[in-house]
Amino acid sequence: TGLDFYYDNSPRDVQEASFRVHIEAARQTGLPIIVHTREADEKTIEILLEEHDKGPFSGLIHCYTAGPEMARVALHIGFFISFSGIVTFTNAGDLLAIAETVPLDRILVETDAPFLAPVPMRGKRNEPSFVVHTAAKVAQLKGQTPEAMARITSDNFFTAFAKAKAA
Repeated sequence: TGLDFYYDNSPRDVQEASFRVHIEAARQTGLPIIVHTREADEKTIEILLEEHDKGPFSGLIHCYTAGPEMARVALHIGFFISFSGIVTFTNAGDLLAIAETVPLDRILVETDAPFLAPVPMRGKRNEPSFVVHTAAKVAQLKGQTPEAMARITSDNFFTAFAKAKAA
């Protein structure tokens, strides 16, 4: 769920109303929401804060590309922040700075497959096995080993998605 003002394929007011309905469903069910936001950071922040004031709900910001204010708000309301292969790109300067500030217990990594393959797989169709490269970059930024980052992000996944069961 979330807001995507990049293509404007759906009217913004419809997107905003749907986003609020999904948040209420998350609040009622205790399930996390996975928030997509593109070219809509200001409105996403506004809705997240307004809805959080009505009662807590959990979730994460997926495929994080927003600025520091979105990270601050997401962390403030208890969300996780998930980084995709974008964090490995040579032009990811601002994103790297944000990744460095996210607490270890709030970081996730993802593929966003089939898009956004990380370096060194850039240009290929992304797949789940490539997430190791994203995790390695985040580990480097956080001063962790790749193995430690794998444990951290796995633990965070099971915290964020409490109904999932570890094997």
